[in-house]
Formats: sequence, structure tokens, C-alpha cells
Amino acid sequence: MNVMADLYEIVEHNTTSNEGVDLHYVAAGPADAPMVVMVHGFPDYWYTWRSQMDALRDAYRVVAVDNRGYNLSGKPRGVEKYTLTLLASDIVQVIKAEGRNSATVVGHDWGGAIAWNVAMTSPAMVDNLIILNLPHPRGLSRELANSTEQQQASQYAFNFQQENAHTFLTPEILVGISQSNSNEQTQARYLEAFQRSDAEAMLNYYKANYPKPGSEFMPEYPQVTMPVLMFHGLQDRALLPGALNETWNWIDNTLTLVTIPDANHWVQNDAAEQVNNMMRDWLARRYTAN
Repeated sequence: MNVMADLYEIVEHNTTSNEGVDLHYVAAGPADAPMVVMVHGFPDYWYTWRSQMDALRDAYRVVAVDNRGYNLSGKPRGVEKYTLTLLASDIVQVIKAEGRNSATVVGHDWGGAIAWNVAMTSPAMVDNLIILNLPHPRGLSRELANSTEQQQASQYAFNFQQENAHTFLTPEILVGISQSNSNEQTQARYLEAFQRSDAEAMLNYYKANYPKPGSEFMPEYPQVTMPVLMFHGLQDRALLPGALNETWNWIDNTLTLVTIPDANHWVQNDAAEQVNNMMRDWLARRYTAN
């Protein structure tokens, strides 16, 4: 049986809106179970969480969002429509749309940046925080300011800040960036999603939020107050593991950090079974304790 194909067919499709921007998300699992909301990065869409949704849907209400600019969600014009403040408020709205006061928030890449932001600005709405391959923003800012290696690794992000950078990103190129190791069926689904997406909107995330080259971008951030589980594939060539150092200083709760030597940036796909098993065990302890 092809579990992933079945999941693609069985998820519920829902839409809510935030300040006039439509937000598409899919859901699976019991309506009355604890909620886990998953937020993707660049370039991606809700389907990146296919394995995690399948692993958790027996015990949790699992929701995966199409971020604004992607797939079936709205694609507002203008860099100012893609600030982390607005992106975080999208996730808050999705939680509310499900009739919940709080949820576990899971994020990868830009979804990780959004998840950190939700946890810092709306802590009462976040039961637990799970981050995949996106260091705490303070650690990343420190490395961008001080590490030549991280600056070089981030050159692509600086290039994305150029005015017409999106014109070089076709749907086919975007599939190649994130799904080169996937099977033909998955690649076809991604191609369809990226044909519905807006490459300019995708790069507005970088223009609105990413530090500029050479900037001393070292803001203070509120302490994170809920339990945190972090995964980091050490083969990630864009987000180097040095940025993980001192994360524990910025969290006033338990931190579980799992580094996976053979996994790349898309750790949720590269090491799906390990990620799934750890998430299940960790969440079970959190919700049993509560």
C-alpha cells in the first residue's frame, strides 16, 4: 500500500483568511485530539509534511498550512505583505480557525522562522515548539554577522534579495531545489503546486526579513517559554550548525536538540522515520505531562 498516496487523497482541505489573505490548509486526524500545526519553508508546500502527518494522525489533529504565496493560499503583492509578523499571524489564525486556543507548532526553514516568531509573540497559543533546520534567529543573526562560512553559505539568500531574482525561478527549477531525490509522483505534485505559486512572493520572505549582506543584525528576542524540540540535518549547506550554539540560553524551558549526521536541509524527508519516531515519543511525553 502506498501510504503517501493515500494521505494525499484523504486529507481535509480547508480555507480561512487573515486580513483579506486566503490561507489554505489540510488536516487529518481526530477533531478532538491535541492539535499539531505544521509550517513549511522555501520552496515547498503542505505536502512536505506527508510522512509526519501520516505518523501522527492517529493521535493528533494534524494541520499543514500552505504559506501565503504558495499553492492554494493567497498571493498578496508587495514585500510588506511578507513580514514575519504577518506570517506568524497567519498561523495564529489557522489555529483559531480550527476552534483551538493553542497547538504544538512545527516549522521547517522559513516555517521554522515563522514558528519561532509565533512562540515569541503569542506564547499562550503554543503548547510545544518543534523546529527543523532553522536555528534560533539570534544564533543565525550572530553567525551572519561574524562567520565567514555562514556568510558564504547564505550568498543564495542575499542573491534572492535582488529586485528581479524571482524571474530566474521557474516551477521546474523550484522542484529541482527541493525534490531532486523524490519519486516521479511526488515531483509531479510539487510541479503542480509550484505552477500555482508565486516565485516573487516566495522571495519576498527574504526581502522582508533576511539580514542584508554585511549588516550588524543582532536584535534581542523574547525568551521562548515552552518546551522545544529541534532537529538539524548536519549536511545542510545553507544553515550551518554553528548557529545552534547557545540556543539553550534563549529558552526558559526544556530543549531537546537532535542532530542527524547524514540528513540534509529537508530533514523531515531525509530522515523521516527517525524524525517521526522522535516527534511521537516527545509529544506523547509532553501531552501526558499536561
